[in-house]
Amino acid sequence: MPTFSRRSFLIASATASATACSRIPNTLPPEYPEQTRNDAPLFLDASERRFIDAACARIIPKDELGPGALEAGVPDFIDRQLAGPFGQAGTWYMQGPWSKGSEEQGYQLKFTPAQLYRHAIHNIDDYCNTQFKKTFASLSPDEQDRVLTGLEKGEIELPDVPSKTFFKMLLQNVTEGFFADPMYGGNRDFIGWKLIGFPGPRYNYVAEIEQYGKPYPLPPVSLKLGRAKA
Repeated sequence: MPTFSRRSFLIASATASATACSRIPNTLPPEYPEQTRNDAPLFLDASERRFIDAACARIIPKDELGPGALEAGVPDFIDRQLAGPFGQAGTWYMQGPWSKGSEEQGYQLKFTPAQLYRHAIHNIDDYCNTQFKKTFASLSPDEQDRVLTGLEKGEIELPDVPSKTFFKMLLQNVTEGFFADPMYGGNRDFIGWKLIGFPGPRYNYVAEIEQYGKPYPLPPVSLKLGRAKA
C-alpha cells in the first residue's frame, strides 16, 4: 500500500465524498426489518466477511489518529450495499457485448458488484492458500499489505475477475463506508466525520458562516440517527 499518512489520504478523499456519501440512497432490501439491519448478515457469508473485516482493517487501520474502518463498521456498510441495488447493479446497463474496455470507460465487467466481490474474495483466498497456506484473513498484517498491493497494481492475477478492478471498487467502498451517514451502517459513532471535522447535514450554519479558521463547536448529526455525543 502507498506510504502516505492516513490523515492526508482521508482528508483528500473525504473533501469531495463526505457530503455526497451523506446522501447515499437507501440500498437495503425492504424485507429486512429495521431492528436487524445493524447486525444481521445480508450478503456476505462467514468466510467473505472475514476477508472484508481484514481488508478494511488494513486499508484504513486504527492508529494514533483514532479508530479505523473496522471500528467504524465499514464491513456492515459494504454488506448492506452488496445486498441492495448497488450490489445487484440495479440501475446499471448490464447487457453485452463484453469486450475489454479502457480505464476511461469505467466499469466494463459482466458481473454485478456483488458477483465481483464473491468471485474476487474466493480467488484471493485460493491465492493466499497457495502462496502462504492460509486464507487472507489469517495472514500477518505485512503479508496482507503485500497481497493488497499486488491486487492494486494488477501483479496478482485472479482467474475469474481483474484484480485491479476489484481493488479499485473495494477501496472506493471502504472510503464511502468510512464517510457515509451512519444510517447506512458505516461511520459508526461518526468516526470518519470526527476525524476530518465534518459536522454532517445540519440544517443551517448561519451563525458560523463568517467564523473563519475556528473549529465548528457542535457535534456531527446524521440524517436519521440524530446527533453524536459531544
